[in-house]
Amino acid sequence: MSATHMTDILGWGSSLILLATLMRQVYTQWRTRATEGLSKWLFIGQCTASTGYIVYSFLLHNWVYVSSNVAILLTALVGEGLFIRNRRHAARQRRESSDARRLAPTR
Repeated sequence: MSATHMTDILGWGSSLILLATLMRQVYTQWRTRATEGLSKWLFIGQCTASTGYIVYSFLLHNWVYVSSNVAILLTALVGEGLFIRNRRHAARQRRESSDARRLAPTR
């Protein structure tokens, strides 16, 4: 096996591990609808960095990192969408709870 082939295997393996980790986080966020501890800046930074890495990797003709960063960018976009959805859902629940307390009969 050539050194180039081994290098590509290392790159693909590392990219898969990172992508699996990010996808697990997005799945957990989708399943729990939680927004605590998450910052919108995480997703903005991830999208910005991934876009920069895509361009950089493309200019270097490094297809391992082009494809990996496209997948990571898509994961960030899904994560941002879930973050917005979950935040809206939490705000709606707070409003409904507040309305229910306000409309409840008093003793």
